[in-house]
Amino acid sequence: MYHVLLGVALEDEPRAIAQAKAIADLPAAPEAVTAHLCHVFQDNPEGASVHQLGTVRRAREVLEAAGVNCAHHEASGDPGEELLAAGDAVDADLVCVSGRKRSPAGKAVFGSTTQAVILNADRPVLTVPVADED
Repeated sequence: MYHVLLGVALEDEPRAIAQAKAIADLPAAPEAVTAHLCHVFQDNPEGASVHQLGTVRRAREVLEAAGVNCAHHEASGDPGEELLAAGDAVDADLVCVSGRKRSPAGKAVFGSTTQAVILNADRPVLTVPVADED
């Protein structure tokens, strides 16, 4: 079994769909892949669950339509650190993230979850761009 951890953002459906399509297109047979859909809550006063997030539901729809098994994982705290911890918890063979476009200055000032995962992961990381809409 091949385990992939997808870090899914809260309000960016195109990124979640792009990630799901990238995982569905992996060369392994779909039934050999389990996608662990993970969202890291930073502020969750309503007590929402990862199952309730539209981006997670949409990614799961794409993956399940392709025959990929799905599981859910949620955490609270720093997204970069928690995604790395989730990767360890599920013993992921691959971590899949998708960054949003930021200027170099924006990355330096605000940081980047994708950058933190890439620089600190001890397992392969797949970064998935979102296609430009023209």
